[in-house]
Amino acid sequence: MSLESEVELPAAEALLPGTLPEALRTELIAFRRDLHMHPELGNQEFRTTAAIKARLEKAGLQPRVLGAGTGLVCDIGHWAGDRPALALRADIDALPIPDTKSECAYRSTVPDRAHACGHDVHTTVVLGAGLVLADLHRQGRLPQPVRLIFQPAEEVLPGGAADAIEWGVLEGVGRIVAVHCDPRVDAGRIGLRTGPITSACDRLEVSLDGPGGHTARPHLTTDLVTAAARVATDVPALVGRRVDSRSGLAVTWGRIESGHAPNVIPQHAELSGTVRCLDLATWRQVPDVVVAAIDEVANLHGAKSEINYVRGVPPVVNDQAVTDLLRHAMAARRGPDAVEGTEQSLGGEDFSWYLEHVPGAMARLGVRPPGERTVRDLHQGDFDVDESAITVGVELFTAAALLDAAER
Repeated sequence: MSLESEVELPAAEALLPGTLPEALRTELIAFRRDLHMHPELGNQEFRTTAAIKARLEKAGLQPRVLGAGTGLVCDIGHWAGDRPALALRADIDALPIPDTKSECAYRSTVPDRAHACGHDVHTTVVLGAGLVLADLHRQGRLPQPVRLIFQPAEEVLPGGAADAIEWGVLEGVGRIVAVHCDPRVDAGRIGLRTGPITSACDRLEVSLDGPGGHTARPHLTTDLVTAAARVATDVPALVGRRVDSRSGLAVTWGRIESGHAPNVIPQHAELSGTVRCLDLATWRQVPDVVVAAIDEVANLHGAKSEINYVRGVPPVVNDQAVTDLLRHAMAARRGPDAVEGTEQSLGGEDFSWYLEHVPGAMARLGVRPPGERTVRDLHQGDFDVDESAITVGVELFTAAALLDAAER
C-alpha cells in the first residue's frame, strides 16, 4: 500500500513534533564529536556501545547489548502482535585509516583509526530520533512501537548485520530504514531511489605458484609475473562476457605482489581485489564465473591457482512503499524540494541483509556544506560533514516513524 495514496501531507504534518530543541541539537553534535574522537573497529566498539547505552538509559529506556558484547537494540513504545515495529538502523564501527584533518578540534585520538564513512553520524541520528520518540511515547503520542538497532561491524565482510539478525533484532519488525552519509548531496537534503541503491560486494584473493627460475631462461619456467599480469587484465574482460552486461559486474584489483629481484622469475604471486555487481540475480552466480575465469587464465600460462572467494553483501534494494515513506517524511519536515533522486552506487552495504527478511529502504543523507563544491569523499582520512545533517536525519526518522503508523 503506497503512502502517497493513503496520507495527505497536511494531515501527516499535524502528527509531527515541532522543531528539534536547541539543547538537544547541541548535545547530539557533542555526542557525534565524542564518537569521532574515539573510533573503534568492527566488533571492538565497546566504548561506543557503552556511550549509547548510557544515554538511552538516561532517557528511561532499556537498551540490550547484542550477543558479542558490542552493538545494541532498544525498543520504544507498546509492543503488540498486530503492530509490527519500524526499525531504525545505525552502524557504529570505524575504519582502519588515519584521520588527516590536522586542524580539526575533534579529529581522531586513536592512531590509524577514523570515522571516515560517517557511522558516527548514523549512530547519532538514530540516537537522537530515539530520544525524540521516547519523549513522544511518554506523552502518549507514539502510535506504534519503534526499534533502534545500533549494529557493529558493518565494515567487516560479510557484515555485522548478519550476526545482528541471528541475535533476533528483526523479531517483531515490519519495516526497516537507514541513512548513509553522502558527501555529494548538500546538507538539508536527502537522495532516494526505488530498487537497487548499492552494489553487491565480494572479496577475492588469488595465489599463483610455479617453479620459477632465471629471467635469462623464461622458457624453462612458469613466468608467474606474466601469469599474474594476465589474470589481472584478462579475467575482468572474460567475466564481463559471461554474464548479462546490464548487471554491472566489475572485477577490480587492489593489490598485486610478486618477486624480489629483477633477474629472478619468482615462484609465487598474489592478487587481491573486489567483485562488485549491480544485479542481485547475477550476484548469486558470480563466484562460479569468476573462479572459472581465473583458473582458465592461470592454466593457459602454466600456473597453479588457489582462489579464496569471500562472499560479501548483496545489493541494497529499496522497497517502493518504504522509499515513499521516507520521501513523504522528508517532504513533511523540509518540503518536497529537499528530496532528490540518486544513482545506484557500486559501494557495498550490509543493510542489504535486513532486506532479505523485511521490506526497507536506505536514504542518502546530504552532508556537504551548501554551496561548497569540494567533495571530502568517504573512506578518506579528511572526511567530515556539515553537522546540521544530524538534525535533518533525526527529523527524517522521527517523521517516518509517525507516518508509518498512519499508513498502517
